[in-house]
Amino acid sequence: MGLLLSFCAVASFAQKDYKLVWSDEFNADGRLDTCVWNYENGFARNHELQWYQPDNAYCRDGLLVIEARKEKRPNPWYRKGSTDWRTSRDSIECTSSSVNTSGKKEFMYGRFVVRARIPVGKGAWPAIWTLGNAMEWPSNGEIDIMEFYRKQGVPHILANAAWGTDRRYVAKWNSKAVPFAHFLEKDPDWASEFHIWRMDWDEEAIRLYLDDELLNEILLKDTFNGKLGEGKNPFMQPHYVLLNLAVGGDNGGEVSDEAYPMRYEIDYVRVYQ
Repeated sequence: MGLLLSFCAVASFAQKDYKLVWSDEFNADGRLDTCVWNYENGFARNHELQWYQPDNAYCRDGLLVIEARKEKRPNPWYRKGSTDWRTSRDSIECTSSSVNTSGKKEFMYGRFVVRARIPVGKGAWPAIWTLGNAMEWPSNGEIDIMEFYRKQGVPHILANAAWGTDRRYVAKWNSKAVPFAHFLEKDPDWASEFHIWRMDWDEEAIRLYLDDELLNEILLKDTFNGKLGEGKNPFMQPHYVLLNLAVGGDNGGEVSDEAYPMRYEIDYVRVYQ
């Protein structure tokens, strides 16, 4: 009976009459539309190597290109004697971009579709993700529609969600990591091609797909915050979209000089409801 109910729920979701409510096709060459996108600046999180700056994200030939470049220059945030990883390093080793739609394009439920070609060189950590617009992380909720990085030196593609616990900055995760070899076995040219990442999100579940293969299903009955998040469900609120290319750091790991420049190319971002 449980299997039948589960199948019916999936079938019902698939048959919904979706309509496109927003997209960016990146057809205008140059900088992103700042009425839609925000840029991060500087060192952001996870002890990553890259300095985020707008110059590394640009639209060309119908693609958004996010490029990580090896660049050596002084860190303007440097403070001698600092113990904070952002201000203790005297130099910037590489640059990249991270963009998001916070406060400009935010959505609750729907089908999110991104067509992209990702870099897979050593140290690359591209991502497609969302964050809730209320509360501090992780009680705001994080959905990783796509991450790529190495786990114990082995490349994986990940599909995850995180929400709040009773401890500040400590998340509870539902994470699925699929070895990259799984995709290469099906297509040896996988890394040189564009692929479609999709999230189907409704009042009951978040389902994350890669080229129509279901990678992870997160049931919203299991995703309520702890005390710090007031017991609320962060996936029952609007989320905004983030696209970024990180380098190294806690998950990106060791970086190969041969991997530069890394190019993360996004053909479109579309949201249906």
